Amino acid sequence: MSALLDVEDLIVEYPAGDPRGRPVAALRGVSLDVRAGECLGVVGGRGSGTATLSDAVLGLAPVASGAIRFKGQDIARLSQGRRRRLDEKIQAVSRDPYSSLNPLLTVEASLAEPLRAERVPAGAAARRVRELLNQVGLPAGAGARLPGELSDDQRRRVAFARALTLSPELVICDDPVSALAPTARSEFLELLITLQETTGTAYVFISDDLALVRQISHHVAVMDRGAIAERGTGYRETAVPPLAYARRAPAVAPAPNRTAANPAAADPAAADPVGPIWHDPHRQRMFRRPVGRTQRQARCGCGRGDAGGLPRGPRHRPGDVPAGFRGGRLPRSSTARARPARGGRPRDHRRRRRQ
Repeated sequence: MSALLDVEDLIVEYPAGDPRGRPVAALRGVSLDVRAGECLGVVGGRGSGTATLSDAVLGLAPVASGAIRFKGQDIARLSQGRRRRLDEKIQAVSRDPYSSLNPLLTVEASLAEPLRAERVPAGAAARRVRELLNQVGLPAGAGARLPGELSDDQRRRVAFARALTLSPELVICDDPVSALAPTARSEFLELLITLQETTGTAYVFISDDLALVRQISHHVAVMDRGAIAERGTGYRETAVPPLAYARRAPAVAPAPNRTAANPAAADPAAADPVGPIWHDPHRQRMFRRPVGRTQRQARCGCGRGDAGGLPRGPRHRPGDVPAGFRGGRLPRSSTARARPARGGRPRDHRRRRRQ
């Protein structure tokens, strides 16, 4: 089966404020392909080039060299007029659904807007809107609401329904489940999988969470500093050992309707306590140190706290009284001793009115 989207040796450069006039390469020889009905997951943090890759496929980034073929046609250097004809075949979903929806238009009007641009009759457009609302799990009454009257999860469903309005063949998903609760995130991922199996639309799912990407993807590509650093297989394709990137990236989201697997149990090398490697050479040296654990504080290789970056201090029980706090008042200084109140009762510092 030929690839629906084929990116070959893609290089994207931006001009920089360098006196010598040397451009900055945002993408350096990226090559990947997406087949029809499959999902390619692209993992990368800030500065890895995932956003530039999305912009290049959508025609929003300047391509210095390389090729972007969609159904065998190179779309990297198409004119603006010919590019617009591909808009109904390639759609995108941003991570902020509120900014992608017109706050003054109802959900029904937002979904019908692409259909009106294609001169679809009003009756057929109304039926298509009801069908889309049903596909994304929204009630029919949601079509009369404004985006501000919907929850964050509902707005994301509307944004994805709008991307499916013209029945595209490829959807670029730029982390559409960010800032969602774990339960809502799992439900949304299950919705994306169901819609892909129903419509046969191909996805390019971009996120910085490797565990989340592998849940929905058939194939996974890890990007680092504008290049493909590693390739692997997602859970929807087959069960494979974890990527080397998985040993440096924490698993944040639970797999939908699946038991969370422990990478250390499947691969002994995954238990190697080595933190993520950053671009700064000084931080690389710090992160390459093995993770140590002291009695009162869990530390990682970077010197910060455990996992969330917060140090673990001594735990206090509900009945404990902090040192230096006795009798209902605080001392004047941290070294002052707290004197007990007269009669064993806390003093009342409020002035009493004279009767």
